[in-house]
Amino acid sequence: MTNSAAPHLLPVFARSDLGFERGEGCWLIGTNGERYLDFTSGVAVNALGHAHPALVKALQEQATKLWHMSNLFQSPDGERLAARLCNESFADFVFFCNSGAEALECVIKIVRRYHAAKGHPDRYRMITFEGAFHGRTLATLAATGSAKYLEGFGPPMEGFDQIAHGDLDAVKKAIGPQTAGILIEPIQGEGGVRSATPAFLKALRQLCDERGLLLAFDEVQTGMGRTGDLFAHRRLGVTPDVMSLAKALGGGFPIGACLATAEAASGMTPGSHGSTFGGNPLAISAANAVLDVMLKPGFFDHVQKMSLLLKQKLASVIDRHPDVVSEVRGEGLLIGIKAAVPSGDLVAALRNEKLLTVAAGDNVVRFLPPLIVTEAEIDDSVGRLERACTALSGTKRAAS
Repeated sequence: MTNSAAPHLLPVFARSDLGFERGEGCWLIGTNGERYLDFTSGVAVNALGHAHPALVKALQEQATKLWHMSNLFQSPDGERLAARLCNESFADFVFFCNSGAEALECVIKIVRRYHAAKGHPDRYRMITFEGAFHGRTLATLAATGSAKYLEGFGPPMEGFDQIAHGDLDAVKKAIGPQTAGILIEPIQGEGGVRSATPAFLKALRQLCDERGLLLAFDEVQTGMGRTGDLFAHRRLGVTPDVMSLAKALGGGFPIGACLATAEAASGMTPGSHGSTFGGNPLAISAANAVLDVMLKPGFFDHVQKMSLLLKQKLASVIDRHPDVVSEVRGEGLLIGIKAAVPSGDLVAALRNEKLLTVAAGDNVVRFLPPLIVTEAEIDDSVGRLERACTALSGTKRAAS
């Protein structure tokens, strides 16, 4: 990776020396003319791949009608999208925004406002977990709690108590008179594709019910089909009170959403929250088109089938190259490979084989193919991984 960004782009991304001019399904075509198999999907964003005809048609049609009209007025298409999301989840209300971090900001505000509206403004703290990633705003950085993201930005925002992932006793001990809720990712994506067990999540639900807390799920990465169902909580059988969505919701067009029950949202009144661009007509049209595709019979069956196939084939590579890769993690098509070499080396070796992946915490490399990936493309990806592992094994032998 290199910092050779264009001269006027703020140098906050370690960009590779690789650019793209167009995409087709699971493939990207580089400015160098080469074809790359995209198992990054814009970091779990391009769930339907590149240039999906349903999304292209929806945006082209909407672009000739209306781009923006402000949330001061009715949004019939936005209401339709909100109703569809509520019908497919636990929620009664939806707030649309522009990103995952904005969706998490709304989650935090709903949780705090809920208790304030009931006469307990002192209840504002939220329990979060080590290894989490909730966004880049000052509040979501504080919720994330990682020193490397917080460094240099002053004192972290007050109100977050971070504990060890999966430690129920620590959760119980952390709950105090100021605790308002618990925030957790069903699967930590950035944190290394680490899954919370159904038993742990059910215990959190029970704790929240017993202590009068709100349970919030961050499904920015796990939501919209990534784990083999529209939302991860539907597979887990645990229902939150509030939930964030983004990434794949617009299939590549920026949109986020915060979903909440009527009870959880009872403190949110006119003027308590807002967004200039949230729920703009272009984003709404893209998200409705994504749902049109995902809610067709068989879509999630395909995701689950491809997940099983990919896991099986990755396990066989681990058997042959334990010096390079050591473990397969994840659900659906949110798959992590624990590397036995530096994860950045494996990402680079895969990029040399024209396979695009993305690193995560705990020395993990994520395989995040579009949900429309085919069996042939999975076979192709595993072949490229095999060659990358062989190259890295040879490098290790030469070094020793």
